Amino acid sequence: MPIAPAIQTIDMQAAAITTDYVSTFSGNRFYPLRPHIDRVAIEDIAHGLAYQCRFNGQTKTFYSIAQHSLIVADLVPPPLRLAALLHDAAEAYLGDMVKPLKVLMPEFAALEDQVTAIIAATYGIDFSDYAPIKRADLIALATEKRDLMPHSAERWAYLDGIAPLPGIIVAMDPGQAKQCFLQRFQQLHAA
Repeated sequence: MPIAPAIQTIDMQAAAITTDYVSTFSGNRFYPLRPHIDRVAIEDIAHGLAYQCRFNGQTKTFYSIAQHSLIVADLVPPPLRLAALLHDAAEAYLGDMVKPLKVLMPEFAALEDQVTAIIAATYGIDFSDYAPIKRADLIALATEKRDLMPHSAERWAYLDGIAPLPGIIVAMDPGQAKQCFLQRFQQLHAA
């Protein structure tokens, strides 16, 4: 089935849904069809990111989006660290979609941008200087590919010229990743 008819089918199914929201960990509601979040809560973001595995779970051990975000935040200059920590925060509400699917679904990417804007407005984040965050994201990705995906030996062209970090990633369990994420947020948001 071509993508456009499939999306129309999804739209019709979505219209028939009586519950048009997703409940968050702390009991807030996220309305993806509008999009709207009753109350953006860092607890929901930290929890959602800590309990989602990167790469659709295709890693040798559980490795969370929260831990990925911590690494990215460490790789940018101090003024950009809060933005880097929250660069994937929309995934706490939408889930993490693998890159090949995201390319096929531009509507999803647009929705992700809208949710990111809601989160950015809530925490006063400016993503206009995104190049250093994107570079840090790619360095983290190169490191994750090396350390967490040993059977993915093929070349990823977008990592050409990107050197992984020298240290090996030691994956955190979800609870630990959540606590570290919350602590880092508190440090950076208070600064």
